Amino acid sequence: MGKGDKKSRRGKIINNSYGVRRRKRARSFAAAENNVTLQQKEEAVSPPRPARPRATKKSSE
Repeated sequence: MGKGDKKSRRGKIINNSYGVRRRKRARSFAAAENNVTLQQKEEAVSPPRPARPRATKKSSE
């Protein structure tokens, strides 16, 4: 029952998979809705960033 066991929680973590022993956390509808509204607010409020000036190469003299 270690890292190589595909049915154990530790094996699921090592294998980066989910299943009966390692459930994904369910997102509540209110949390998902709140997240969408925050993203929409950020897009509406924040103006686009100005482009950064590029560094020029120094000439060796």
